[in-house]
Amino acid sequence: MSRATVLTWTVVCRLDQLEPDRGVAALVDGVQVALFRTADELFALDNRDPVSGAYVLSRGIVGSRGGTPTLASPLHKQVYDLRTGDCLDLPGVRVPRHEARCRDGLVEVRLRQEE
Repeated sequence: MSRATVLTWTVVCRLDQLEPDRGVAALVDGVQVALFRTADELFALDNRDPVSGAYVLSRGIVGSRGGTPTLASPLHKQVYDLRTGDCLDLPGVRVPRHEARCRDGLVEVRLRQEE
């Protein structure tokens, strides 16, 4: 079983720079992260699409499936749960998820790395 190592919080941008339901790519401690803002939450996933291997998830389509906030890959349209990173279309496929928060109007990301 793998364990997750949690690193420190890194300021990425101001909250008002993120458009709702649009993704942006950010480099956090050498890791490409796809950051998303919905109406009331922030999400951070690896930017690498696990199916194609391309760094494109920040350009995906934000939506929902059965009340679950989702992201559809811009390449092959696999849908991922933004809360967990699990693929809803391909069992066993997932995108690593990171923590995201807003403090004093600044968006911060804390990487989680699998060991």
